[in-house]
Amino acid sequence: MKPLYAWLVQPFSITMLVLIAVALFFFVFTRGALLWRQLTASDAHPQSHIYPIYSDMWLIKLVDFQPIISAILLFQYPRLVSQLVAHIRQTDLRGKQVLITSCAFGNVIPRVVKAAIQAGAREVLVTDLVRNELTNAQSKLLIYGDRVKYLQDNATALQLPDASVQVNVMFFLLHELPHPLKLQALREASRVLAPGGDLLIAEFHRPCVLLLRALSWLYFTVFETYGLALWGAYDPQLCLQKISSWQFKRQTCCFGNYQTLIATKTLTHS
Repeated sequence: MKPLYAWLVQPFSITMLVLIAVALFFFVFTRGALLWRQLTASDAHPQSHIYPIYSDMWLIKLVDFQPIISAILLFQYPRLVSQLVAHIRQTDLRGKQVLITSCAFGNVIPRVVKAAIQAGAREVLVTDLVRNELTNAQSKLLIYGDRVKYLQDNATALQLPDASVQVNVMFFLLHELPHPLKLQALREASRVLAPGGDLLIAEFHRPCVLLLRALSWLYFTVFETYGLALWGAYDPQLCLQKISSWQFKRQTCCFGNYQTLIATKTLTHS
């Protein structure tokens, strides 16, 4: 009869191989792709910082499944989305516009759109720099018809008028942006937001548990090189305080690893 460890070797080995394969897949189509572009491209362009996994349609369709997206965020995805959606439902949006700045995988966009329309929003604008992301988002929102508009636009230089939206949602966008673009995106988010409007942000946060902090540091170093700055100089709340006057409500979860930040604009954009 085989000893217990012998029975465990094969399942353990298979599990490790699967995890390594998944890690390599995500590295190749995220950080690895950026490194390759830096070595081969002579000129930067507006989409040079965007991972193929967010721009190539076959990769978008391959990855955009709710269980996968939830697992990537350590199964905190539903909680984070629910916190934002709960705030939208409690907001009087009658006759107002709602903006979703940059698309995101999973069901966050359908849930935000549904909550906004139920709260009385006249229109929901979905913007993204990548046309394929807008196409993918539109496929989830067909039931809303012309209540939703899709705009290929840059979060760091939006073509929307000043003070034109009542709510702006940025779901895990900032950690994808090179550091100077983080502040530009927040400036634009402030500019298009009406006084008294809400900027809703979900993002990574500095964990309070040392082990999780070390693992997060390793994850960012390997996969998301722009994310660590959110722990310090480019913390979204600190950045927004430099731009305008706000009232903040921040919630964290998973030992501080993730955050939702509700920033209410109290003065006109400066």
